[in-house]
Amino acid sequence: MDEAIDTGSAHSARIYDYIIGGKDHYPADREAGDAMCREWPALPVHMRANRDFMNRAVRYLAAQAGIRQFLDVGTGIPTSPNIHEIAQSVSPDARVVYVDNDPLVLRLSQGLLDSAPEGRTAYIEADLRDPAGIMDDPRLRATLDLSRPVALTVIAIVHFMMDEDDAVGIVRRLLDPLPSGSHLAMSIGTAEFAPDEVGRVAHEYAARGMPMRLRTFAEAEEFFAGLDLVAPGVVQVHKWRPDGTGTEVVRDEDIAMYGVVARKP
Repeated sequence: MDEAIDTGSAHSARIYDYIIGGKDHYPADREAGDAMCREWPALPVHMRANRDFMNRAVRYLAAQAGIRQFLDVGTGIPTSPNIHEIAQSVSPDARVVYVDNDPLVLRLSQGLLDSAPEGRTAYIEADLRDPAGIMDDPRLRATLDLSRPVALTVIAIVHFMMDEDDAVGIVRRLLDPLPSGSHLAMSIGTAEFAPDEVGRVAHEYAARGMPMRLRTFAEAEEFFAGLDLVAPGVVQVHKWRPDGTGTEVVRDEDIAMYGVVARKP
């Protein structure tokens, strides 16, 4: 049975869904999103740029790096195109495991399971803070072959992890069981380009029980120690291999997220 959904409190995934134009949110999420956009009107631009980065990174991993297996941790509310749709548009036999601990995402997870017949998708209800539980889950082992390269995607989630959570260590424990040739793709929140505005948005999140840990360039680099960065390295999400398909002008000060893809030697 689905876990009860708290519709009276704002939730980060539903705020994100609201701001990027989704439909799976409640009044508390809309109130929070509106308050945040008043503090930083560029927030929708920033969030769309993060989504576009994820799409480009997955397409790169499937089309150029030859990855056929994906582990997406912190999936969020399904928004087309989802990772399996992008990967399977390149190679229909691609396999994807989605992981999230939000009961609303579980309820909507059918949108993540509509795989091409040649491939396969699975959904695991689990917490990023339990990497062993994720990696040992039989649904993951039944879907992914961990003797072959896997792309681990951790998109727009670690800024909700405090220092005591050891985000770098958790990501490393997810990556450690994956073989050589696997990749890590992440977007990592930062306040380095619009500190006042982003600080006010972070205050709005914290006031609703969602404290944020925004990271510097050097702190973002720590997630990729020992990995081979894919060019252009650690950059703002809109600068990671732009493909010219965006229709809006994006300024550096409109973006509060680093985007990175790296290969495990």
